[in-house]
Amino acid sequence: MNLLFAATELSPYAKTGGLADVLAALPVALRRRGHSVACVLPLFRSIRETIPELRPTDLVLHAPLGPGLQSARIWEGRTDREIRLFLVEKDEFFDRTYLYGPPGKDYTDNASRFFFFSKIIPLLAPHVRPTPEILHLHDWHTGLAPAFVRAGRLPFRTLFTIHNLAYQGNFWGLDFPLTNLPSDYFSPAGIEFHQHINCLKAAIVFSDRLTTVSPRYAREIQTPEFGCGLAEVLRERRYKLSGILNGADYSRWDPRSDPALPAPYSEHNTGAKQLSKDLVAKQVGWEPSGAPLFCVISRLTAQKGIPLLIEIIDEIRKEEGRLVVLGEGDPYLQESLLGLAREFPKSIAVQIGFDEAFARLLLAGADFLLMPSLFEPCGLTQLYALRYGTLPIARETGGLADTVASWDPATGQGTGFLFQAPVVSAFAEAVQRAKAVYRDPPSLQAMRQEAMRQEFSWDRSAAAYEEIYQRLLGRPG
Repeated sequence: MNLLFAATELSPYAKTGGLADVLAALPVALRRRGHSVACVLPLFRSIRETIPELRPTDLVLHAPLGPGLQSARIWEGRTDREIRLFLVEKDEFFDRTYLYGPPGKDYTDNASRFFFFSKIIPLLAPHVRPTPEILHLHDWHTGLAPAFVRAGRLPFRTLFTIHNLAYQGNFWGLDFPLTNLPSDYFSPAGIEFHQHINCLKAAIVFSDRLTTVSPRYAREIQTPEFGCGLAEVLRERRYKLSGILNGADYSRWDPRSDPALPAPYSEHNTGAKQLSKDLVAKQVGWEPSGAPLFCVISRLTAQKGIPLLIEIIDEIRKEEGRLVVLGEGDPYLQESLLGLAREFPKSIAVQIGFDEAFARLLLAGADFLLMPSLFEPCGLTQLYALRYGTLPIARETGGLADTVASWDPATGQGTGFLFQAPVVSAFAEAVQRAKAVYRDPPSLQAMRQEAMRQEFSWDRSAAAYEEIYQRLLGRPG
């Protein structure tokens, strides 16, 4: 099959979250299965600066944006894994420091930026060789593309993947002329949502098939609690919605071969994990310790449960527990965590920003990964943590529930510690359970080994997507 992926992130060139990791790995897994895969992204400044040997083509595409006609030159390149890239060059939209806006803010012209990008996707597709049969679109920034395909009666099937329903691309209804769609598309049966344009709703309504990134999340988003206002729209289209669990890229995230670690290790030799733990301590200015080390590697937002984390700091610090936080996000939460690090410099360390080498070392050195998310479509960090023998302490929601088996003292089995209610007492109790296992070295070792044996490869995910592609094209599986 011939596939064209469209998104705004691809690791390591343009990244704010897990979407970038999916775009780096899933096309590679599909190519291994014999499919032709290419990707189209905006030519962001970060991509121009980090991908060598980009070259402009002679292809210039034109699309209306309201009353005016806008143009974009197409560039070509390849990822470090030889996936073909097509980049949409329009510097006034994409040559900026940030992808979507400065921390905590959006660029005021995001409607124009991503409406235009969504228009270019189906215009580019006929120029890609071999010609794509399916446009696989990701998140709200490409959400209008299925509507443009439908309105133009273009010969492509569309699959849209929801990575996080909370981010929907809502814009004033006054921006509707920028879409250049027929007027009846701005209606409750179309892209209109409470007098706004909703890009994610557009994708839900007009795409041929929908997926999201875990089976549990596919069910959750059809409920009022997790539906972010779109639960009814999704329930009406549940016939075309599937949940496919994201995979882990073990070619990049594996302690047996990770160059960021002081020594490799596996489930058969976990002793070298201590060397990483000691190096983490050294890098944050601590002396090595035999106490439990907790880590957070996350966007620092309310969705990720960071306020809950702040509330249980005293529980974490009991029995000389230590915490290292790596991430960035909400300025208030960042400052709150930094304040705790200043107050407890011997037990709390906070690094604002993202450093992948340190993230790898921290995953290897920590004993427990904290993921108290209010909701979590899939999560990738817990998949990596399992392979590194670092046990997740996580809310039982979305992909976390699909990938972490909670420790059962009666059977001696489990790969982490789940809690249900997003409240301080439940989270603190899960930390207490983890510490109890830490005090029991045989149980801790058994859990680590079981965690490291878990298999969440992208090949399994790619096979599930392949089945959906075949159905879209009316081919037998």
